[in-house]
Amino acid sequence: MANDKQTQMKDLIIIGGGPAGLSAAVYAQRAMLDQVVIEKGFSGGQIVTTEQVDNYLGLYGEGGYDLAMRFKDHADQLGVPFLVAEVTGIADLGGYKEVSLEGGEVLRTRAVILATGANHKLLGVPGETDLTGAGVSYCATCDGAFFKNKTVAVVGGGDVALEDALYLAKLCEKVYLIHRRDELRGAKVLQQKIFDTDNIEFLGSSQITQISGTHMVEQITVEDKKSGETKMIALSGVFIAVGMEPQNALVQGLVALDDAGYIIAGEDCRTSVPGIYAVGDIRTKQLRQVVTAVADGAVAVSSLEQDFLKQD
Repeated sequence: MANDKQTQMKDLIIIGGGPAGLSAAVYAQRAMLDQVVIEKGFSGGQIVTTEQVDNYLGLYGEGGYDLAMRFKDHADQLGVPFLVAEVTGIADLGGYKEVSLEGGEVLRTRAVILATGANHKLLGVPGETDLTGAGVSYCATCDGAFFKNKTVAVVGGGDVALEDALYLAKLCEKVYLIHRRDELRGAKVLQQKIFDTDNIEFLGSSQITQISGTHMVEQITVEDKKSGETKMIALSGVFIAVGMEPQNALVQGLVALDDAGYIIAGEDCRTSVPGIYAVGDIRTKQLRQVVTAVADGAVAVSSLEQDFLKQD
């Protein structure tokens, strides 16, 4: 029986149970594909830690956890099979793929959809983790509307941080832009806009050493790296934009990655290896949000079905 279990051929294995993976699972189930979703922990992805989602059409103000549970319940109602396990490897064997699990089990499948996501880089300062979703955010366009007419800080010096600061400046009373270097790294045109915006204050050569608040963010401690002096700044929100880390360990050396480590895949979600598809935050794309992740899941299954028809 153990050998039969190991050699059983699936149509599809989806790795990751966030919005992109769950969307793919729903479409695959409706297409009557023999599939399984493998998630190493709790389904839902990053939105589980988001206090509110205000940019998903038709569900304004929905709690991130509640929205994630809606996605999971949708998949459950359709009978999508889930497996809680750690994937340790993926092998392309031409006509099929092998997915290895911690403990030694090996699953075979005609296709793999990678929905492993990308994690936000953390500052690693006291208070950051405790107040994530309670004033600490990693997505200005997702959460900015909740800070209208308030004071916030953006941490980072690249294009994303500058764009976030400019976006928030239209909503907030004041925006502190905090960067550990003297000069910003973002595009010159964005830098000029930053310096031309009255309610943005640039704190260069500075770093946050602590984020404080009882239930919500109330203040930050900022250290001047040159003088060593620290000061407290009262505010309501901290938007951290210091980069992303794509979760690509399973496919390094297997599929093509860009310089930042994201899986190269176009709008059809096909990767450089036939039968392997990438969806959500793990793939190269302009916008990484719930709405684009959900769309990727649907598109990947459509591409997969087209490819199956060519093979059969």
